Amino acid sequence: MTFTLWSSAFTEGEAIPNRHTYEGGNISPLLAWGEPPEGTRSFTLIVDDPDAPNDVFTHWIIFDIPADSRELPEGVPKNAQLSDGALQGKNDAGDIGYMGPCPPPGRPHRYRFTIYALDSLLALDAGISKTQLLAAIEEHVLEHYQLTGIYEH
Repeated sequence: MTFTLWSSAFTEGEAIPNRHTYEGGNISPLLAWGEPPEGTRSFTLIVDDPDAPNDVFTHWIIFDIPADSRELPEGVPKNAQLSDGALQGKNDAGDIGYMGPCPPPGRPHRYRFTIYALDSLLALDAGISKTQLLAAIEEHVLEHYQLTGIYEH
């Protein structure tokens, strides 16, 4: 099995169900991935909206996901640290954890779920920003994969 990312909630380019949107329940979808490259020591996931009005809006940051993990269950708690040791950063609303799609009315927005296989754990604290995280993983990415869902009001 190759390193890919998928969800039982939606497929590539398809609509993200209402229960996973900000207004509809704000519950993170189940995400699963295939076998990572050799040497993977952790995973990082970033969810963002490149179609946001002012700039790319970050909806979720989770890192130091253990290397033996192959999924994030539906409804990941909004805790800074999870029971498996994974840590969560702040989304662009300033909160820890998942923030579902909430675009302004009008046109559909794309939501990119990007998983990174890293060759190390990160020496970072929970609550970091996407900019800080991307700088920290820059030289540690073995492979990445992106799953894109769509949502509009």
